Amino acid sequence: MAHILVAEDERDIRELINFTLMFAGHTVTQAANGEEAFEKASAMEQKPDLIMMDVRMPKMTGYEACRRIKSVDNLKDIPVVFLSAKGQDEEIQTGIAAGAVAYILKPFAPEELNRRIAEILQQIGTV
Repeated sequence: MAHILVAEDERDIRELINFTLMFAGHTVTQAANGEEAFEKASAMEQKPDLIMMDVRMPKMTGYEACRRIKSVDNLKDIPVVFLSAKGQDEEIQTGIAAGAVAYILKPFAPEELNRRIAEILQQIGTV
C-alpha cells in the first residue's frame, strides 16, 4: 500500500486519519502543521506517495506548505490532497492552484476517506 504523510493540527482528527489509513494497510507519517509536514517530507529517505494536509494550520498553512513542496525538485511530483471544513469554490480553487490534486471536505466518515484515498492513489498510479 501507500506511504502517506498526514498534516493536521487537531490531534484527535490526525489520530483518526492515522488509524483509518493504517487500518486500510497504508503507512502513515504524522505532522502537526504545514512547516513540520514540509520538513518531514524534505528529510524522508523514502518520499511519501501522497501528502494529506489540513488547510488551516499554525506556523504554515496547507496552501503555503503545498507551494513550498511543489517548489522543490525531489518533492514536486508528490500528490497533495487538502482536507478542510471549508468547501466554497474559492477555497477549492485556491487549493488546486497551490498544486493539490484533490480536496476532501471535513467531516468525513472513515469509509469515505478510504474510498477517496483509494481513488486518488489509483488515479496517480500508486496502487
